[in-house]
Amino acid sequence: MKNEITNVIKGFIKEEDGLGVVELVLIIIILIALVLLFKDQVEDFIRGLFEKAATKTDDL
Repeated sequence: MKNEITNVIKGFIKEEDGLGVVELVLIIIILIALVLLFKDQVEDFIRGLFEKAATKTDDL
């Protein structure tokens, strides 16, 4: 009986399923914060990429 309880407690301590979700949420929050902080730079970068793509396709 004592071994079974010990095994259950050890299994509970080693279980890390919820940890992945917390890490994923933190990464998403950080990415959103970075996009909000650098919104203008991100927009300029993406706009530049689309302009380059448009000029390259016009050259074809």
